[in-house]
Amino acid sequence: MPKLALQKGRYTTRLATHARDVQLAQELRGRVFLKSNTRDEDRFDSLCDHILVEERTTGELVCCFRFMHLRDGAEISKSYSAQFYDLSALMGFPGPMVELGRFCIAPEWKDPDILRIAWGALTSYVDQNGVALLFGCASFDGTDESAYSDAFAMLRDRHLGPKRWLPRVKAPKVFKFADRLRGKADVKKALKHMPPLLRTYLMMGGWVSDHAVIDSHMKTLHVFTGVEVAAIPDARKKLLRAVAG
Repeated sequence: MPKLALQKGRYTTRLATHARDVQLAQELRGRVFLKSNTRDEDRFDSLCDHILVEERTTGELVCCFRFMHLRDGAEISKSYSAQFYDLSALMGFPGPMVELGRFCIAPEWKDPDILRIAWGALTSYVDQNGVALLFGCASFDGTDESAYSDAFAMLRDRHLGPKRWLPRVKAPKVFKFADRLRGKADVKKALKHMPPLLRTYLMMGGWVSDHAVIDSHMKTLHVFTGVEVAAIPDARKKLLRAVAG
């Protein structure tokens, strides 16, 4: 069992250990992703480990995410992302991989320490298990691509994945922003509209697919995102490991 119990300021992290922990995560996900009191659950929950971030004194759940450990690229078809992206290029990836998913923070909580400690817990797992690639679907709220034109233009210009790993189109509804967008990004607007999780991926040297999937069920646009651990800047690694302890 990986050691993922951390404390930073008001918050602690822990691994879900029983069904009620997972249900609490599903309830928070329902509030964030489905905008309702309906639990967000799917068949991947039973295949993943779940991390909970709680307020230390009250035990209130303020953030959660799940992750799936894969031995190498040969197992990538098991992932959630493989439903939406043709990931055959990554089947040859040689090292351990972790798919990060359903990352959410309770909307009434705005403290940046929540995101920091969540990444600290993930960093701890990555270091303990020699993970070489983090990946997942990074989501924009809503399905109107025009609301995020500067963000997508910035992804096109600066953050497209290497050709040897780049996912191909699989989902029936996609926005091929690398081909369709014209003009340069307004960087200030792009950063304003970039989801916090994706922004964190990019600061670690992350890359994205050349298209976004239009997910009508989750009412989001999402891009496949990969972070090769060896390519994370040393200064960023140092900050993450300081939180991970």
